[in-house]
Amino acid sequence: MFKKIAATAIVLAALGSTAMSADPIVGNWRTQSGEAAAIAPCGGGNFCITLKTGNHAGSAIGKLANTGGRYKGKITDPATDKTYTGKASISGAIMKMSGCVFGGLICQSQT
Repeated sequence: MFKKIAATAIVLAALGSTAMSADPIVGNWRTQSGEAAAIAPCGGGNFCITLKTGNHAGSAIGKLANTGGRYKGKITDPATDKTYTGKASISGAIMKMSGCVFGGLICQSQT
């Protein structure tokens, strides 16, 4: 069930974050499957995730809010159009993100 989200919606390692950005999540990131994704502010204190390459280039796949150094929101698998509860944290140039269902009982994480 989570194979697609792991391949397309889980953002893993930095390609090259924007220098001197106000928030460490802002920038260009690489998914585990090798697609490029951009994370940018999108109003209301939220950060939107948009795929830049691959079969779903241009697709908005998530929206996260900074909750004191951690990020929480929704992540959508563009291949199935299913939306999951998402969370992320950043350490240096590495992002750990997970998508969960059933109120967080079942989660798929990537680092």
